[in-house]
Amino acid sequence: MYLVHETCTLYGCQVAAERLSRTAVAERALRLGDEEGVEAVTIRRLAQELGVTPMALYWHFKNKDELLFGIVDHALAAVRADRTAGDPWQKQLRAMVEALVAVMREHPCLSELMHAVAKDEGESFRRASDDALALLTAAGYGIEEAWWVASYLMHATIGLVHAQPDCPATVPPAEAAEWRRKKRLMLEGLPGDRYPMMVAFGASYAKAPDTERYYAFGVDLIMAAVEAMAPGRA
Repeated sequence: MYLVHETCTLYGCQVAAERLSRTAVAERALRLGDEEGVEAVTIRRLAQELGVTPMALYWHFKNKDELLFGIVDHALAAVRADRTAGDPWQKQLRAMVEALVAVMREHPCLSELMHAVAKDEGESFRRASDDALALLTAAGYGIEEAWWVASYLMHATIGLVHAQPDCPATVPPAEAAEWRRKKRLMLEGLPGDRYPMMVAFGASYAKAPDTERYYAFGVDLIMAAVEAMAPGRA
C-alpha cells in the first residue's frame, strides 16, 4: 500500500498520482471489492484506503465507471495464450480458461464486474480475445463461430466460478459446517415421493465439497464441447 501525505494543491495531487501508479490503484480497488463488494469501490473510499485525496486518483481514473473498467482490464492481464510454445490449440486454449478461472477464484468480485463494465474496450480483453480467436480458427472454426465459442467460454467460466458449491462467501468459515447442516436437513426434509433426487442430493452436504475437483470437472466439461465440435478435430 502506498501512503502519501499531500496538500490539496494541483501540484501536490500530481506528485501523489505519480507516486501511486495506475496498477497500484487497480490492485487495491480489486482487493476492496473482494473484501466488501463492488458497491464499496468508490473514488472517495479508495482514496481513504490509499491515504491520498480523491483528486490524486482522478489523474488515473476520471470516475467510478472508469475505475471499475480499469479493475477488470488489470485482472484480465494474466489471461493469455503462450503463442511461442508450439503446443496444440487445445492445450493453449485450456490454459487460457484455467487462467481465467484462477483469477476469478482469487477475486470473487470479478464475476459481477465482468457483467457490469464494457470489458471489450480494454486492452487485456482485446488481447485475450485475439489469442482465443487465433487458436479457435486454427481448430477449424470460422472467424464468426470462433467469436461465439470465445464468448461461450468466457461466460461459462464466469458461471462456473459464480456457482461454486458450498456456502455463500458471506458465511464466515466458522459457521460453514452449521450452514451445510441446515442445507442438508432442508433438502432431506422435502417430500421423497415428489423430489427423490433432491433428497438424495441433500446427503452431499454432510461434508465440505471438493472444490478442486469441481473446477477440474467444470473445465473438462467446457473444453469437451469446444473440442468435440471443432471442424479440424480429426
